[in-house]
Amino acid sequence: MSRFVDETPIRVKAGNGGAGCISFLHEKFLEFGGPDGGDGGDGGDVYFVADPRVMALGHIRPERLYKAENGQPGMGNKCSGRRGQDLIIKVPFGTELIDPESGEVIHDFIDEEPFCAAKGGRGGKGNAFFANSVRQSPKFAQPGEETEERQFRLALKMIADVGLVGFPNAGKSTLLKSLTHANPKIAGYPFTTLTPNLGVMEHEAGQITVADIPGILEGASRGYGLGLSFLKHIERVKLLVFVLDIATAHGTDELKILKSELSSYNKKLLQRPSLVVFNKADLVDDRQFLTDYIASFKAEGIDCLTVSAMTGEGLDLLKAEILRRLQEKAAIKRSIKFTATDST
Repeated sequence: MSRFVDETPIRVKAGNGGAGCISFLHEKFLEFGGPDGGDGGDGGDVYFVADPRVMALGHIRPERLYKAENGQPGMGNKCSGRRGQDLIIKVPFGTELIDPESGEVIHDFIDEEPFCAAKGGRGGKGNAFFANSVRQSPKFAQPGEETEERQFRLALKMIADVGLVGFPNAGKSTLLKSLTHANPKIAGYPFTTLTPNLGVMEHEAGQITVADIPGILEGASRGYGLGLSFLKHIERVKLLVFVLDIATAHGTDELKILKSELSSYNKKLLQRPSLVVFNKADLVDDRQFLTDYIASFKAEGIDCLTVSAMTGEGLDLLKAEILRRLQEKAAIKRSIKFTATDST
């Protein structure tokens, strides 16, 4: 099984420009032909482009130099050299291209627009270009422009509509599978999920992308457990779903810890719309206890639902609530945008 890679350095080099040609016309019955050296071709560019079929950065090899093709040299008879072929490097949506020295984000791949990270060298001019009335037979040409190696850091922050957040073994992977028909690795012990998993929830209006973020422990924001490795994947989600194990009866404490870790990592995360979901309802025999337990949370103003990812109990209601909240968030954004551009 290949290791999930969400951050890696990369070295790239655009193609060098081709050299201009020094050539003179040689034809029968023409003793002194003029200069006819063609221009060299430009070097190829290096592009990064987001591809929905690419899910991680494991295909990028840090030890390899990714090079575009050099431009071809010019030829006689004023023939220009061929332009070098561009190099296109595919990355997952949500990847950031970062300057390793300053830490500045150079480009954020949130759409399929290609980004040119290294421009190819300009091809040199052939001696035909330099001919004029004073200098009729130039015996020189330009070399092609050489390019330098560039270094970047690629960092993936998953793009998803919904992020499932919870402690290890809260049943997030099973819930993801039930909501989206994804096929994550599932077992009856903590830390089954060592990589973020994505699934797509179908509905009448389209599709909703759901991410299962690996289990968070107290101290994750300081690097404990899986730590910062996966907290960054929560940054882009539109709706946070806190998944708690109803069978543990420690929901209040677990929710406080989860929110504290998210706040320590990025305070803005708690400003996102959120929903609390108590999973594994099938393990609770006392239904009255279940009702009272949920009521105690609602009394504190905490929106919560009870589901069983294993049996399917409450999943239709959860899907409807996720859709409603996402549509509500989209409507608010449209309203803000309209207000900002309204000149009346």
